[in-house]
Amino acid sequence: MSPRSPFSALRWLIALLVLGGMLFLLVERAPEQSTPEPVSVPSEAPAATGTASEVFGEPLPALQSLEELDLDTPPARRGLDLQHWQTSQGTPVYYMQADELPMLDVQILFAAGASRDGELPGLAGFTNAMLNEGTGNLDAGDIAAGFERLGAQFSNSSHRDMGLLGLRTLTASDKLEPALSLFAQILAKPSFPEASLQRIREQMQAGLRYARQRPGSQASEALWSSLYAGHPYGIPPDGTEESINAITRADLQTFQQTYYSAGNAVIALVGAVGRQRAEQLAQHLADAMPQGEAAPRTPAPQPVSASTQHIDFASNQTHVLIAQQGISRDDPDYAALYLGNQILGGGGFGSRLVNEIREQRGLAYSPRSTFSAMQAPGPFYISIQTRADQAEQALDVANQVLDEFILTGPTETELSRAKQQMLGEFPLSTASNGAIVSQLGAIGFYGLPLNYMQLFLDRVQALTAEDIRDAFARHLPASERLIITVGPPQPEPEPEPEPEQDDTESETDGDSATQPPEDENT
Repeated sequence: MSPRSPFSALRWLIALLVLGGMLFLLVERAPEQSTPEPVSVPSEAPAATGTASEVFGEPLPALQSLEELDLDTPPARRGLDLQHWQTSQGTPVYYMQADELPMLDVQILFAAGASRDGELPGLAGFTNAMLNEGTGNLDAGDIAAGFERLGAQFSNSSHRDMGLLGLRTLTASDKLEPALSLFAQILAKPSFPEASLQRIREQMQAGLRYARQRPGSQASEALWSSLYAGHPYGIPPDGTEESINAITRADLQTFQQTYYSAGNAVIALVGAVGRQRAEQLAQHLADAMPQGEAAPRTPAPQPVSASTQHIDFASNQTHVLIAQQGISRDDPDYAALYLGNQILGGGGFGSRLVNEIREQRGLAYSPRSTFSAMQAPGPFYISIQTRADQAEQALDVANQVLDEFILTGPTETELSRAKQQMLGEFPLSTASNGAIVSQLGAIGFYGLPLNYMQLFLDRVQALTAEDIRDAFARHLPASERLIITVGPPQPEPEPEPEPEQDDTESETDGDSATQPPEDENT
């Protein structure tokens, strides 16, 4: 065991002195603990108030910007200086100058939709799809590259009433003139090349095969063929496999020369070009088109009787359509039916159909109702997609909602809300040149007055609940309502039970039949 060093005890002594000094300093610097005074708490203050503030913090201040909105004042509208004239061929032109952007939107509408197909369903759509596949010495690639090099956009589409061609281009002269020249070549000399013809034909056939796999497409086809049997609107716009195979290049050329003519067109122009320049451009385009006559107006369809149709389709869901013939675009009741439909099922959340079918019963995600106003009366329909075992219930609820709306019309609250919504949405319909040129094209195609957009808003604001109720009652009689369902096979209806026989009468009858009259026994 080693002897203890004399310095070890000294180190312990020094450490104890230092520790004692530190404790003294801490005690001297510590704040004096004062006895807290009792806090007076108002006896009426709820105990939970302090707790909520501690947990959630102070509430955010109210949004003053929303409170300052004047809901009674319509939102500001864009000033629309709409103008109208005709080319030397009589082609109507609708125009608005818009200098905000150095661009020009052109839309040309032809009465060249599927309702003109005649004996070859799909001919109108086939022709429209082939227009930019070649012209003169240019093929489809050259045309696409030409528009792309100029920063221009070409568009085309085909519908039941009309075929459309569109162009968006910059207005700088080195862009505008070559873009319009290329656009005019498409109007004047589509070449319908054989190679493209075969490719488009195969695309249309593939589209038909795809449509057969989609229950929604089958429901739509059944709707049009049932509502418009024997009418041009009943022609399937995508054609059939037989008709698409039968269409020839000569058929396409004949259709283009007949219906894509200056006499059958409406030209709409919106952009940064003056009136004089716009007249020159419209005349240039009309000169490039074949010089033909306007197609006759599509006739009104014959009324149909109420019926029910089910199409078997292997699926867990059922597509339900409630449909009947509606109105034409120039019908005087268009504003009343449009606004009423927003309340019934066209306005999305908040509409009656959505409330009853989705919110109250959870039967379908997005039930909706639609008026397709066309040159001749187009269809009105309610569409629902729901689980197959709920289809019957969803159909019953939709019919009840429709019947109730036809009987009583909207409430004053619903009417006021729908008007406010339309007023708020209207500025969006004129917010872009593309939106305005579409409005102008529709005005010209359906023969509406030039100030139609303002008239429409004025009519909407003047509508009463009785106006809407009466318009629905006039145009949607239940006796013409079709029900179309596409989904799993429906169970066979159970046979009606035979009426119970009266035992007393049976015994009496039996006795009388089996027992000879007393006279005969005798």
